[in-house]
Amino acid sequence: MGAVTRVAAIDCGTNSIRLLVADVEGGTLTDVDRRMEVVRLGQGVDRTGRLAPEALARTLDASRRYARRCEELGVERVRFVATSATRDAENRDEFVDGVREALGVVPEVVAGAEEAALSFRGAVGDLGAHPGPYLVVDLGGGSTELVLGTDAPDAAWSMDVGCVRMTERHLRSDPPAPDEVAAARRDVAAALDEAAGHVDLSRARTLVGLAGTVTTVTAHALGLDRYDPARIHGSTLPVDRVLAACEDLLRRPRDERAALPFMHPGRVDVIGAGALVWEAVVQRVAGDVAAAGGALGDVVTSEHDILDGIALGLVAA
Repeated sequence: MGAVTRVAAIDCGTNSIRLLVADVEGGTLTDVDRRMEVVRLGQGVDRTGRLAPEALARTLDASRRYARRCEELGVERVRFVATSATRDAENRDEFVDGVREALGVVPEVVAGAEEAALSFRGAVGDLGAHPGPYLVVDLGGGSTELVLGTDAPDAAWSMDVGCVRMTERHLRSDPPAPDEVAAARRDVAAALDEAAGHVDLSRARTLVGLAGTVTTVTAHALGLDRYDPARIHGSTLPVDRVLAACEDLLRRPRDERAALPFMHPGRVDVIGAGALVWEAVVQRVAGDVAAAGGALGDVVTSEHDILDGIALGLVAA
């Protein structure tokens, strides 16, 4: 038995901030605490290029709560990773200074390629029953990372499409109007065309979806009566069932989305756009694989993602 190190990984994205406290021994993670708060750090960033004061305040309040939790649990090492919204913001130094004061660590504003690699590392650790290459898709609030590989990433690309960005840019009606949906789909299709020039989507044999949009779509497809990570993690669904769940969430009005028993309140306003993005990705990958003479297996959902990759890296470093 090797030494056990207690670490904390924090992932701050466009929509949510998440904490994983885990014990790491010999490359294996054991969860101690895993939690998430929707803070919408990326509120308005696509339009203004700046982090809004109220969004910063929400995020730094959550960071202070996470700092107290880390202290309570005796965490030895902490890494704070910030992604799409912070990459895009002119005033990100205010965010960096606030996190440093709250947690005593400097948040790392990672590029899309590193974000993709961390997500891949966290997601593929327990996918041995599924054939590679894996296409891991981390669908966030401001960006979506695509990373292809089997044991390690072979290619990766970050697209500037996500559930918050597409909601703010296009989906303003309730439910979304047909012209709004069409405009959002054109944006996502263009982003996927560009991504396909960097990542060969046709090589995928297993498609793995990560993050809140994908897990919520999966909960809907499974018909869950509550959000149940144990049932969601590792679940496999045929492509048609995933697409049907995406289309249903996109078309529902807000009050119906809010009433779904597995729906986090912070996702109600953006899940339609997230479902639109996931639907486009699944359709495109399945089509490219088929056009190349291959066969895409079921779509896999993982609750293990960039947080797990960050935590493992704290001990490997």
